[in-house]
Amino acid sequence: MDKQRGLSEEEAKRRLKEFGYNEIPEKKVNPVLKFLSYFWGPIPWMIEIAAVLSALIAHWADFAIIVTLLFLNGIVAFWQESKAQNVVELLKKKLAVYARVKRDGVWKEIPARELVPGDLVKLKIGDIVPADVKLISGDFLTVDESMLTGESLPVTKKVGDVVYSGSVVVKGEMEGIVIATGNRTYFGKTVKLVEEAKTVSSYQKMVIKFGDYLIILAIILISIVLLVSLYRGESILEMLRFSLVLMVAAIPAAMPAVLSITMAIGALNLAKRNVVVTKLVAVEELAGVDVLCVDKTGTLTKNELEIVEIIPFKGYSKEDVLFYASLASERDGDPIDKAIFKAVKSIGKKLEGYKVEKFIPFDPVRKRTEAIFRDFRVSKGAPQVISELCGIDVSDYVEKLAEKGYRSLGVAVYKNGKWEFVGLIALLDPPREDANKAIKIIKNLGVRIKMVTGDHKAIAKRIASILGIGSKIFSIREIELKEEVVEEADGFSEVFPEHKFKIVDLLQKAGHLVAMTGDGVNDAPALKKANCGIAVFSATDAARAAADVVLLEPGISVIAEAIREARRIFQRMESYVIYRITETIRVLFFIVFAILLLKTQPVTAVMIVLLALFNDAPILAIAYDNVEELPEPARWDVERIMILSLILGFTGVVSSFLIYYIGDVILALSKPMLQSFIFLKLAVAGHLTIFVTRTKKRLWERPLPSGLLFWSAVITKLLATMIVVLGIFVTAIDPYLTLFVWIYSIIWMLIADQIKVAVLKRMNY
Repeated sequence: MDKQRGLSEEEAKRRLKEFGYNEIPEKKVNPVLKFLSYFWGPIPWMIEIAAVLSALIAHWADFAIIVTLLFLNGIVAFWQESKAQNVVELLKKKLAVYARVKRDGVWKEIPARELVPGDLVKLKIGDIVPADVKLISGDFLTVDESMLTGESLPVTKKVGDVVYSGSVVVKGEMEGIVIATGNRTYFGKTVKLVEEAKTVSSYQKMVIKFGDYLIILAIILISIVLLVSLYRGESILEMLRFSLVLMVAAIPAAMPAVLSITMAIGALNLAKRNVVVTKLVAVEELAGVDVLCVDKTGTLTKNELEIVEIIPFKGYSKEDVLFYASLASERDGDPIDKAIFKAVKSIGKKLEGYKVEKFIPFDPVRKRTEAIFRDFRVSKGAPQVISELCGIDVSDYVEKLAEKGYRSLGVAVYKNGKWEFVGLIALLDPPREDANKAIKIIKNLGVRIKMVTGDHKAIAKRIASILGIGSKIFSIREIELKEEVVEEADGFSEVFPEHKFKIVDLLQKAGHLVAMTGDGVNDAPALKKANCGIAVFSATDAARAAADVVLLEPGISVIAEAIREARRIFQRMESYVIYRITETIRVLFFIVFAILLLKTQPVTAVMIVLLALFNDAPILAIAYDNVEELPEPARWDVERIMILSLILGFTGVVSSFLIYYIGDVILALSKPMLQSFIFLKLAVAGHLTIFVTRTKKRLWERPLPSGLLFWSAVITKLLATMIVVLGIFVTAIDPYLTLFVWIYSIIWMLIADQIKVAVLKRMNY
């Protein structure tokens, strides 16, 4: 391999065929085995035991329906998880790591998975090492191997050393040869940027906790029924079968599927808007964020620097300032370097006569670059750092430029045994056109914005003033970071990465849920510490790996949309929780009280199975429902949810006993017909409950249910009606009775809606 030209494209293709892609093939689970796994677990076991008991007492129709329920539960769970997994795979592709490689003498960026042994690559600060690489040129690299070795301290590597796939470059820049890819790397794996959907967020924990309460409640009540039935001398097998089926209906079996698909659909919607979540649960965490700490450069501003003023010192000319600045820059460097080379086109030929012997790139701690030539050296960077190098004070010049909103860059040259200050370059990074509007939207969402920048205080105040962020901008050098200061501030200037971590920590201790933006490797600790770390458009691979959310386009507007989408998902989750608690109380308490007080089973075991089928089918469509935009950060109000669910649930119990009285006493229906009559009421009213719980307003007010949710509920109600009219698995009843049940259920839906509005009003919600 020619170290000057790298591999040829033709040779790279040949090696790709020979060695394969630079990735670890994921072990795929056999789809059949995956599907069968849904028939193993507490809930499937209860359904399976109920099916066996039905067979033992020769209730073959019941047996067929219970087995159908078992398979439908498995099919739905398999389909939902597959859909969620497909979303995760899509997000992985969007977050693919890229590598700088030299092929046919040209440096280019390619997906890291296409690297082959022998490729010449360039590694610099913020990169995740894409393969095992032997270093061949450059000064040094400091790499963090903690995620691979557990060693917390960074390791310094020099020419001849090997850096391993998955480690993170925290300082320096070097070139190297790829020596191993994919399965052949030393650690046998590359860093995964996307976490699997198994991670549990605080919101999921809360929802699962509600599910646990329902399970405990169901076990207690059904145990009482079983004991009372045994005391009465009823059939042990029959009552055990009935109890198991009732348990299955009461337990929120669809909860994992509803959670995963709701988050997956939200993540997919965000991906379409160029916001990629690295963990599905991050979509939810954003819903509760009430403070957004945001980087100025590239997020609030365009990160398209242009030189607007040059101030030469000590007899140097403006051309000299640009000349020495360009010698201390890289052509494929950062936006500052690009702005300098854009301005020095006229002296391009003059630059060609100088060969760099050593180049030390910029890093956030040193805050300057340095290029070493045969007879001299040059440096450019933060004015305070460069001026200190030269032993002069340029703070007055920097202050005046900052008041205009200009960012300053110091340039110095080392000759005759000392550093000389050549001059200052004023750079303008104008605010983004969409920033002002996006900031207003985010503020209207109840989220406070705090600007965080490494720039001078005067620049920070100017930008904050233009964008309407606020006037309380504090310089980190002037204050001590305390809880009250962080609370009061609208922004911070002259910030180092370690300060970001401290700011997040103090805000969290004050009870805030914090989102923090970042782009560099040194931002990783703050991104991890934040409730929601956001890697901006220009972020390094290391920052992306640490973040929960990655922006694929510049600006802050996408953050506003991400917060909105997260809150929509939260509301769908909350609607589901209220519906599930209400429905469990409505069905469970009615059936249990009927058995205990009236000494009768108001519905058969088969009807309960059908009820579970009909109730779970439309609720999966809640992931696509229309919801009203929350004006404030989302919080779980457990007290409100429990009170509202209990009241709505017992309203349903009252309506069920009333219609039972009508059917039994007034209409004098036979027991089998009465059971079909009650079954239809429970089925129709159950689906109508979701229209009550899905909104805090009256159910006919906007936003109306999505078409998918509405029609899935209507179709399942119609199916339940057809079953009782045609007598499929149940005793048939007259059509006029089904019409009565529909009218009765709709009236009680409106009553429940009125009660809901009154309860929420009483709770000042």
